[in-house]
Amino acid sequence: MPALKPTDYVAEIVWLGRVADSDATLRAERLQEAELTFEGIAGECHGGLTRPSCSRVTAQHVKGTEIRNVRQVSILSEEELSLVAAEMSLEHIDPAWLGASLVVRGIPDFTHVPPSSRLQAPDGACLIVDMENRPCIYPGRVIDEDAPGHGPAFKAAAKGRRGVTASVERPGRLRIGDQLRLHIPDQPAWAP
Repeated sequence: MPALKPTDYVAEIVWLGRVADSDATLRAERLQEAELTFEGIAGECHGGLTRPSCSRVTAQHVKGTEIRNVRQVSILSEEELSLVAAEMSLEHIDPAWLGASLVVRGIPDFTHVPPSSRLQAPDGACLIVDMENRPCIYPGRVIDEDAPGHGPAFKAAAKGRRGVTASVERPGRLRIGDQLRLHIPDQPAWAP
């Protein structure tokens, strides 16, 4: 029996982007297609095989320690973004404001897909889900540039709806409209 099993869930890619320099801005540049390498999306500042550890893993590593980069790609759900926008009294949330790499449609409760799940394109390109991408204050600053006064509400509105981070398991090319099949770990939930 395989350790990962395909599901009937398919995510359609509805948006692609990359952040070239997060020191300049978190705002993502919209793409029609993205080249995946083992380091992430070509030209993406969050790419690389390794990265310095950040505040998310201070219980495991001193901040700045070189660790494996499992946060190469940020994937959001179109459905969840609509809920966040409604809670923020916005008509929509532009994925560029959040530094998104991909926005997908079609997988319910996307932010909570199991860690280690795979999203695989028909040509075999494959992303490994790391875990939920917890919301922070930085997207709020970008949101305020285009929707003044709404940015501070982002962190609370996006709780449990911020999508996931992922890394590249198999390189390939992703395009708007591509279908990604969800594969989940074939194991029971942890119950200590």
